[in-house]
This record gives sequence, structure tokens and C-alpha cells, in this order.
Amino acid sequence: MRTRPFALVLSSVLSVFVLTACSEEAPPAPADTRHAPASAVPGSHADWCAEHEVPESMCTRCNPDLVPAFQATGDWCDEHGLPESQCR
Repeated sequence: MRTRPFALVLSSVLSVFVLTACSEEAPPAPADTRHAPASAVPGSHADWCAEHEVPESMCTRCNPDLVPAFQATGDWCDEHGLPESQCR
């Protein structure tokens, strides 16, 4: 006769888990923190491109206009299309 109370408790606990898992609440939308804000000072903590893991002010993938400056100084990896200083 011990199985009957155990089964009742088990079914109650499982019911609670099922009901709480069926919540209609949507998860919060993630903040877009992949790129630095326009007001970020180069070299500051805010100057970071999380998408490419380099300072935003030196990210050639986000700002292709920087490519000639890196190429002019010889800091360029033709194989990967990135500055040599950022090539892994």
C-alpha cells in the first residue's frame, strides 16, 4: 500500500513541472552588443567589435575603408584578408 501515496506524490510533482514549463512568457530579446556605439573613444573599453573580437576602430570587416591603411603599413595577410596583427 506504500506505492499508492508515492504514485500520488510523483504525479503531483510531475504535474507542477509540466504546468510551469508551459509558460507563455517569451524570453527577453538579446541586446545588440556586437558593435561599439558610435560615441566610443578608440582604445576605450567601449571600442570593441564583439562579432570579430577586435577593437571596433580597427575592424576591417565592419569598416572596409581601413584596409588600405593596413596594407600601406605592411600589416596585411593576403591569405585571410585581414590585418596581420589580427590574423590568428
